[in-house]
Amino acid sequence: MATSVLDVRDTIAPPHVRVPRVGDAPGATEAVARLRWVPLNALAAGLLAVLQAVGLLAVGLTQIDGVLSAAVRPPGLVVVGGLVALAGWIVLSAGGGAALIDGASRRLVVRTSAVELAVVALAGAAAVVVPVPGALTAGLPLPLVFAVAVSLPVTKLLLADSASARRWVAQGPRVRVRQGPDPVAGHRVLCTLTLGVIALGLSGLALLTPVPNPVDAPASSVVYHP
Repeated sequence: MATSVLDVRDTIAPPHVRVPRVGDAPGATEAVARLRWVPLNALAAGLLAVLQAVGLLAVGLTQIDGVLSAAVRPPGLVVVGGLVALAGWIVLSAGGGAALIDGASRRLVVRTSAVELAVVALAGAAAVVVPVPGALTAGLPLPLVFAVAVSLPVTKLLLADSASARRWVAQGPRVRVRQGPDPVAGHRVLCTLTLGVIALGLSGLALLTPVPNPVDAPASSVVYHP
């Protein structure tokens, strides 16, 4: 009896055959969703990180002279630690932005932005109790400086965590095929001469540029007192 029932079912209802759709083919979805150009969100986050690195470098170069020539100079270890931290911050910020634009990874941008946000939050909490030096705020109101400092890492986090940025990184870095010979290998002598001329120019500028010596400065300012 059971066999006849099974036979009847097989004759009435056709066997269920799953026909794969075109979209179910392996790699079809990836081919459709593959991005050819850098998404706007990933490009904006990467450029923000690179521009932040350039701004940090400019601020460091302009402020280091004032720190070293101040009447009350911080200890040497503090200066060295600050320079190392600033250099690491610049390298991580620029490297993370370049990696995101290239599609290699977005972790560096996300992690540096998270650390920046935590540092700004701690600095804002400490500013309630400890007065902030005027050199750090550039004469601007403290709430405005805090808002700008918070907005930058938050913007980078939102842009780097968007769906288009995730898809761009998921594809992996783009493989670039070099067409033609390497220009450095073909013009090695010219590259060497160019570097030599640049080095000589910088050395001559450093040696021949006169050191400013204001007339009104007292003699005690140029005499070293141990």
